[in-house]
Amino acid sequence: MTALRASIVGGSGYGGGELLRLLLQHPHVQVVQVTSESQAGNYVHSVHPNLRPAGKTPPLRFTTIAELEPCDVLFLALPHGQAQRRIDFFAGLAPTLIDLSADFRLADTELYRQRYGEAHLAPAWLERFVYGLPELTRERLRMADYASGVGCNATASILALLPAARAGLLRSDRPIVVDIKAGSSEGGASPSLASHHPERSGAVRSFAPTGHRHEAEVVQALGRQDVFLSVTSIELVRGVLATAHCWVEPGLTDKDVWRAYRATYGAEPFVRIVHERTGIYRHPEPKLVAGANLADVGWELDPATGRFVALAAIDNLGKGAAGSAVQCMNVMKGWAETAGLAFTGLHPI
Repeated sequence: MTALRASIVGGSGYGGGELLRLLLQHPHVQVVQVTSESQAGNYVHSVHPNLRPAGKTPPLRFTTIAELEPCDVLFLALPHGQAQRRIDFFAGLAPTLIDLSADFRLADTELYRQRYGEAHLAPAWLERFVYGLPELTRERLRMADYASGVGCNATASILALLPAARAGLLRSDRPIVVDIKAGSSEGGASPSLASHHPERSGAVRSFAPTGHRHEAEVVQALGRQDVFLSVTSIELVRGVLATAHCWVEPGLTDKDVWRAYRATYGAEPFVRIVHERTGIYRHPEPKLVAGANLADVGWELDPATGRFVALAAIDNLGKGAAGSAVQCMNVMKGWAETAGLAFTGLHPI
């Protein structure tokens, strides 16, 4: 198979670096260009030291957007709001676009304005992008040329709740509150000390106890207006743990829940059901999926009261961003969905 030529726009951030790490080991892809306006001319490994090449492999240098050449697949890893400003230009460079930002996640322009505080600059493009979460939109992605990014907190929330929602287990007269604990890398890279030593900033960022932007993606995916996210930071660099508090009818059994989760995720290559009665890790744990495109999902049920807690753990840079983007590419190109994404995480970490 001839390798497809892939380029990354905006490769100096954490998302761009993770995307580059995955693409450099992908069996069907050749990375030809990586852009960064601030780092143009510098070696990629000067920003992402883990990507320093070994042996005789020539090192990559950052280029500018103006230097971009046509390619087969173009990944956009720009800050929110920038891809939509130049989407016609980017679409002219490649037949396949995969955007990691929030620019094309929401189908409703009014919802976008409410959540992001400004009008969308390319509304005609919204219907051309498919939401880039294969577990939710796989069949549409098979026929798509353009895939949007996924919000990391939205990804964890959706994957935690999707089986119960599809099976009709969740009560519609009770709201759903998702408490999310997130690592410091979710705040993104910056020129500050924290960007080079993110472990030093894990406890100082508090993202959004109410009104988080990713809430809109969960509402869109589940078709419910009463889903509320609360996102705060913990002492962790990579990772998201979503704990969704909701209600089912009293009398629902654990077997009923198992049936729903197996029906949704039994054949999924990147979703693992973690619902153990014994052991150290009885529920999903973000550290165990660090660096992987995996999502661990689980739950706890009180049959007497109908209280139901759904959980999901992901790597915010993996399954919550770059991993899902590569998975989308695999689906769109008809390759094995696991191509370039076989890493299973580390333990201990």
